[in-house]
Amino acid sequence: MASQTTTPIGDPTILGLGVGRWLDSFRRMVDAQRELFAAFPSIADRTVYEGVGEGGDRSLAIDRRCEDVVFSELDALAEAGLFLVAISEERGELAIGSGDGAGRAVIDPIDGSLNARRMLPSHALSIAIADGESLADVALGYVYDFGAREEYVAVRGAGAALNGAELNASGPGYGLEVVGMESAKPERVVEVARVLSGQAFRIRAVGSIAISLCYVAGGRFDGMLTGRPCRSVDLAAAQLIVREAGGALAIPDEGLEAGLGLDVRYHVIAALEEEMLEPLAEAQRAVDAMEARR
Repeated sequence: MASQTTTPIGDPTILGLGVGRWLDSFRRMVDAQRELFAAFPSIADRTVYEGVGEGGDRSLAIDRRCEDVVFSELDALAEAGLFLVAISEERGELAIGSGDGAGRAVIDPIDGSLNARRMLPSHALSIAIADGESLADVALGYVYDFGAREEYVAVRGAGAALNGAELNASGPGYGLEVVGMESAKPERVVEVARVLSGQAFRIRAVGSIAISLCYVAGGRFDGMLTGRPCRSVDLAAAQLIVREAGGALAIPDEGLEAGLGLDVRYHVIAALEEEMLEPLAEAQRAVDAMEARR
């Protein structure tokens, strides 16, 4: 079973439902997805594709089954009066319930699909609930790391929690000792390593943007950056977790007014402290320049 702990963030109402009600639903999704992973027990089982998702990537069958789990729970909430627009990697944008409003659910059923396909444990369910159309409007962030069995939750203005305990973006104080990098193709890693040489001690690639951001939120990483622009589904939940844990976060050029639609792409940079962001931003710009020359 997924963690049933309470959190220090209280039980405020978001889109008409208490946080506890949302968490109960998310935890049922986790339990059902865990059963699905057990039913796909090998690399061969998990390397079966079913067309192309609305996000533009080839869709794994297991991705679609995990997404079905999420939408089944959202449909159940709709029967209790919920209305929102779901934004998901596979199905695109889809109205849930009947009515109107600015509510959004931004869903990545498997953040770290390559890891999941290759039987690597670091992949996550990521869901953000927003009362508007931008990253700034995300009111509830939920990330469940299946490898570590860790549940990250944040409520806008109320803080963040890991497995029910208060989460703080606080590290040992050694500067950029450990930096996470996502979309870590070798040529991108080379550019990041070149810029961060002498400024960072080690680079780690987890394979999930959501998990890497949560590692910053918990002080496990001193900073992280994306090697290429990502989508809202990759970071909408975890960016709130970082900010509510007290970390620093930047969306270059866009800021938190960046939209939640699948058609937008942006970088994300996060760190324990504001002054740590600039070396990471410099490394990101170097990657962008390299990509532009190719």
